[in-house]
Amino acid sequence: MSASPVTKVAAIAAMNLRRFVRDRTNLLFVFVMPIAIIVLIGLQYTEEPTPRLGVVGEQGGVAEEVLAAVGRDGDVELEEVGDADELARQVESGDLTGGVVFPDDLDERLAQGHRAGVRFVVGSSNSAQQLRAAVDGALAEATSAATAAHTAVERGADPAAAQDAADRLAGQAPAVGVRVVTAGDRLFPEGTEGYEVAGPSQLVLFTFVTGLTGSYALIQSRQLGLSRRMLSTPTPPAAIITGEALGRWCICMVQALYVLVATMLLFGLDWGDPLGAAALVVLVAAVSAAAAMVFGTVFSNPDQASGVGVIVALGLAALGGAMLPLELFSDGLRTVARFTPHYWAVEGFGQLVRHDRGVADILPQLGMLAAWAGVLLTLATWRMRVVLTRAAR
Repeated sequence: MSASPVTKVAAIAAMNLRRFVRDRTNLLFVFVMPIAIIVLIGLQYTEEPTPRLGVVGEQGGVAEEVLAAVGRDGDVELEEVGDADELARQVESGDLTGGVVFPDDLDERLAQGHRAGVRFVVGSSNSAQQLRAAVDGALAEATSAATAAHTAVERGADPAAAQDAADRLAGQAPAVGVRVVTAGDRLFPEGTEGYEVAGPSQLVLFTFVTGLTGSYALIQSRQLGLSRRMLSTPTPPAAIITGEALGRWCICMVQALYVLVATMLLFGLDWGDPLGAAALVVLVAAVSAAAAMVFGTVFSNPDQASGVGVIVALGLAALGGAMLPLELFSDGLRTVARFTPHYWAVEGFGQLVRHDRGVADILPQLGMLAAWAGVLLTLATWRMRVVLTRAAR
């Protein structure tokens, strides 16, 4: 008694999935590379943490004014450190962004008109250099009255009168106001983490790469005579086509779900509305599988299909926003990107992950992906019937 068509479809799909899992090269390209690239991109688009300034020495008088000015807006964390050597070690290890060492006799030396050295320990990062500039500016402001009084005394003024005038003028001098504004819209919503940009784009990119490069299995099945032997049994062509398509879809789902789950566990990435994320993953895998079917029926050489598949997958990823965020695209390039399935997938994930939208808000993206899957699957089915007919002769 022959197996039912449904059983045969499941057997063909399971065979393709086993062949995929047994291929050891997939350990690198399917499981390692996506996470490595997500880490690199995530670090690129992640904002630097709040600078931490270590402080050594007495914190009264001038030192207190400096620290109050530096940490006034809450943009700098202040931390007391025991001595200068410990401060240098913490800056070198990266625990602190920078550090300042105030001499114990700072106020006394300034009052007497003597020079007083304030030591600053800084790393090589951009935030460390910005922190140093902030401390320099605060020091200049805090010591301006004492410096002015000492200069006046050197020119013959009475010390008490000079100090009184300097203190009075310091309070009356108009402060320079600095207003920082952002020109245009923000690139990403406030609070967006780098992994929220990298995760969705790499899920789309690697699902398509895995799908198209895996098209070689279809060609190998024909070269090994598997398709011809299946046709010699009571197995209809529709069952073979469905089984191969289901196998490709399962492989693409493994890739997509791996990236999704790994980013959740490793980076705490929130993919937004579960129903919307699931619908996008299913459709991205469907489009990738259908494209793989087309490649597997158009090419006759497995190496050629795999090589061209990589080039096409990477090209569409670059054009569709899976390599560079869509927010950086010009209006013209964004219009062109709409002609790729990658654009609709990345745009849909962006709405869920970065804008807290739901499945109802991404219906246009889901509709376009479903259309892509339908067109490609129709083309693949027609080509597969042609190929199977030739194999049966």
